[in-house]
Amino acid sequence: MGRQLASDLAENGEEYGMSLAQSLTIHLRHNHYPPVPMSMVAVCISAIETYNDNGNGDEVLVLPDGVLWRGKTSAPAWAIIESHHLDEWCVNDDDY
Repeated sequence: MGRQLASDLAENGEEYGMSLAQSLTIHLRHNHYPPVPMSMVAVCISAIETYNDNGNGDEVLVLPDGVLWRGKTSAPAWAIIESHHLDEWCVNDDDY
């Protein structure tokens, strides 16, 4: 499952009638153990959009309540992409 499911969701999610949020929800809930909290879906979308719009993931994003990255309440988009295996949704995924 894992990478293949992520690839299929990223490439064909819209054909299946799914929004980006729905595709990411499936990925985050089924390709991670423990499942990633639902509150991270919007942050993951922001990380993907930031990366795709700017060509880098340097922008720092605020994390939902109760979620920390290295003890901080914010994280750079690249860290969110990397730790949640979102490279399939990135335009130039060579970096991840």
